Amino acid sequence: MASGCNVWCIVSTVLLLFLNLKPLVCGEPQVPCYFIFGDSLVDNGNNNDLLTQARANYPPYGIDFPDGPTGRFTNGRNMADILAELLGFDDYIPPFATARGQDILKGVNYGSGSAGIRDETGQQLGARISLNAQLSNHKITIRHIATLLGSKALAKEYLSSCLYTVGMGNNDYLNNYFMPQFYPTSSLYTPEQYAKVLVKQYSQQLKTLYKYGARKIAVFGAGQLGCIPEALTTYGTNESSCVEMMNSAAQLFNDKLVLLVDDLKNKLTDAEFSYIDASGSSSQVSPSNDFTVADSPCCNVSTTLGKGQCIPRQVPCSNRDEFVYFDGYHPTEAANTLIATIAYNAMSGLLSCGASCISSHGEKSDLHGISLSTTRAKFAAQ
Repeated sequence: MASGCNVWCIVSTVLLLFLNLKPLVCGEPQVPCYFIFGDSLVDNGNNNDLLTQARANYPPYGIDFPDGPTGRFTNGRNMADILAELLGFDDYIPPFATARGQDILKGVNYGSGSAGIRDETGQQLGARISLNAQLSNHKITIRHIATLLGSKALAKEYLSSCLYTVGMGNNDYLNNYFMPQFYPTSSLYTPEQYAKVLVKQYSQQLKTLYKYGARKIAVFGAGQLGCIPEALTTYGTNESSCVEMMNSAAQLFNDKLVLLVDDLKNKLTDAEFSYIDASGSSSQVSPSNDFTVADSPCCNVSTTLGKGQCIPRQVPCSNRDEFVYFDGYHPTEAANTLIATIAYNAMSGLLSCGASCISSHGEKSDLHGISLSTTRAKFAAQ
């Protein structure tokens, strides 16, 4: 990953100053541990050994990552990697598939490509680790942490100080609702009804995470699904810039998710929840932020098996930092950098040092106008 605390301290301080944020003191991370739940946007290797088409452990994925192809669905770092850096960790959070020993004390990444809120989501691609299964894996991790720390009580106290990010729902549309050839959901539910069903199940899953000891939880909304290259190729736009029916369905989900997060804040008073507007963040990744290509993938993508994913071992575009998407679904490292930075600023209230260690902008701070070329330059030292 990065070359140690000194380099990262300089990089993070410059970046935070650029964002008009208060610099951090290099040393301990802002939280003792970071647990990641989600899909391919954060998967860093959990799908590598699964029998699935939703894998990214082959080139050109990882072309800009020091370790090469690792299972990250992008050319370099994914959003979870960059958030870990911004939080002050000196290494990336390990995937559950390979996390061992003391490493789990800094957190675990449970993310799985094609996974969703619903257990059946993504099944047409093969094996995946649904959110319910990720929660079961977290329960295993908790038992190991209790053993390492000496008691369940110490584990509970430790886990209450950790940061948890949960990003689910994208695949429940992309690899479920909008695939009527594989799933009946679009014939069983209107978009409004489906959003309600999804959020109801999500509510129970977030409450389970709370029951397992989570007290600082950032929940990511669905992105602008109708703007990804694969959606544009599949559905066309009728002279619009995106597939509006997909964006509208995702917005229904997000609207209900905002209400759920507010409800959890009010009812679970010893916990802190933050809603991260992934749709709003992704809308800032545009040509105005130095991206020149927002509607096409950087790599050559398959039209058959693994549709929308990079064709193995083909050379991707050379100007990757000008592309929003690396393949038909997933952002480039450059786009991930911007999105993660916006998300990091939005979750300031969940961090141990409070808003003072990030910014005074509050939960829904707005970073319109940020220049990604400048942001990229700040991370180049790594």
